[in-house]
Amino acid sequence: MPNDSLDKYIFNREKASSLNWDMKFKIAVEVVRGIEYLHHGCDIQILHFDIKPHNILLDDKFVPKISDFGLAKLCSTNKETVTLTAARGTIGYVAPELINRSIGAVSYKADVYSFGMLLIEILNLNKDLTRSNDESSKYFPNWIYDHLNHGRDIGIENVDEYDDRNIGRKMTIVALWCIQMNPDNRPSMNNVLEMLEGDVEHLQIPNYPMYTARNEEENWATDSNASISLLHDDNGSNIIEIISDA
Repeated sequence: MPNDSLDKYIFNREKASSLNWDMKFKIAVEVVRGIEYLHHGCDIQILHFDIKPHNILLDDKFVPKISDFGLAKLCSTNKETVTLTAARGTIGYVAPELINRSIGAVSYKADVYSFGMLLIEILNLNKDLTRSNDESSKYFPNWIYDHLNHGRDIGIENVDEYDDRNIGRKMTIVALWCIQMNPDNRPSMNNVLEMLEGDVEHLQIPNYPMYTARNEEENWATDSNASISLLHDDNGSNIIEIISDA
């Protein structure tokens, strides 16, 4: 694709400036449309399981295309959940129920979670701010919650105009809905689209989620070069295997 992939822009400060907030918002909306099509627009449901900036390709007009279906799973459109023998995805974007099956059933909501993490990357929320105060031990989505609920700046970079601030706030709230720990609490991609296209003033901040202990939270840190596989041994234990893509 002429403009490579989305990660080249959101992880590169020099290139990041070439994407204004309107463009970022349009890319996010089109990615939602693409995922929704995979989930409910085809004759068979396609669960991608690896939604991340590296797999969002950009054409000459920066229209995004979802790529890399190597981890995708096909299932019937009337099937609510799927059975997997191993977890699929990239650390930092993989849904928690793929790591710990007691959290909930695996379904298309796993892609919703991954999209929420992708939104947080697009927003380029300044995680460094959490290290400069006494809240440094907080998992950063919890830190975002606290700032939104107290009406404080959440550290979105390069936001000056009123409309841009509204776009940033809207995308942040939608991201928090998408990364709910319980998959049942996450919206469908169709509902995500409605929230993004709606009025930011009508958006409610989701309930504060209960996250795991800090050592587990740190495992959610983004590592774009590693995929995970969850295996089960004969004793029923869960074994996390790290597979390098490099």
